[in-house]
Amino acid sequence: MTTLRARQKARRLVVQALYSWEIGGIDVSAIESHFLATNDMEKVDTDLFHDILFGVASNWIEIDQTFEPYLDRNREHLDPVSRAVLRLSTFEMLYSIQVPYKVVINEAVNLAKTFGPEDAFKFINGVLDKVAVNSRAIEVADR
Repeated sequence: MTTLRARQKARRLVVQALYSWEIGGIDVSAIESHFLATNDMEKVDTDLFHDILFGVASNWIEIDQTFEPYLDRNREHLDPVSRAVLRLSTFEMLYSIQVPYKVVINEAVNLAKTFGPEDAFKFINGVLDKVAVNSRAIEVADR
């Protein structure tokens, strides 16, 4: 059984891996290999790490188109960490419906607080609230 902490650690590493992917333009397979070799993955949900990393890389256009309407600026003007957090979280909103949207948003806020610029978490929270209303309408209505 995978623990909550193992999933949180996987998401933290995914943000770093997505940052590397965008900044370095490196193939995600190479990034995954590097992360598996250079990090203590014993307490990390490696399946989740793999699924999100490759899921975002394969679906980034749809993911960006999902959150882009809710931005107050052009996507290219976002800092790369915020973009990575939004991509990870929007991926989970769209493709991991077993994860409650409130958990997705909470994890994103925590990631933005840890890795993002000051107050980025407020911006991320606002964008993801709107993504949730659009992509998880039934779940949001039941809150």
